[in-house]
Amino acid sequence: MLCEWTVECGADDPVLVVPWSDPDDPSRHFIDLRENPDDLDWLEEASQHPSLLHALRALNATRSPVFTAKCDVWKMSEEEVETLRYDLDLIPEDAPFGLISYVDILWRERSTFVSFHQHEQLLHRITRLAAPLQNPYAMLECVLRPALLDITTPQEGFAVSLYVKALGYEDQAAEERWGSALIDVSTLLRGRAFATL
Repeated sequence: MLCEWTVECGADDPVLVVPWSDPDDPSRHFIDLRENPDDLDWLEEASQHPSLLHALRALNATRSPVFTAKCDVWKMSEEEVETLRYDLDLIPEDAPFGLISYVDILWRERSTFVSFHQHEQLLHRITRLAAPLQNPYAMLECVLRPALLDITTPQEGFAVSLYVKALGYEDQAAEERWGSALIDVSTLLRGRAFATL
């Protein structure tokens, strides 16, 4: 799988605030899936995409080193498809359709959450371990960004946005390849390489 990571921690870059709510749509807000896993039923994206449901369940499970804050799934624009097709070195006939998602994750361990250096090491590890995954039509892009967590007490730290993108010869093929890649990434994060964090 093609993998890369970047940092967006500049003064003008957005900060992930948890809990959050959408002022334009109060029904869209932070749902703590660690405390209330049954609230997955309220997530429209998860009900429409079983692979996202599986990934969110895994990433918020008791033994997971992370938890999720936000997610979304959408069809890729023609420009996004063209860019990813170029990055993956695919011919147009093999990949005219694409699907993309993001899941914002935060590390549960406070010392990890607050450390930029540890996040850099984690991103190196994630991309190194994800690269051999057999998803030739998919890409994982990780973006490190600042986060403000205020569930029990306010804490400043960092979050990672996991973007999983995939292409296919039709919409269903793109969704299947995206789903497979997303599940592989969530399984990786639940694996032994991150268990001691």
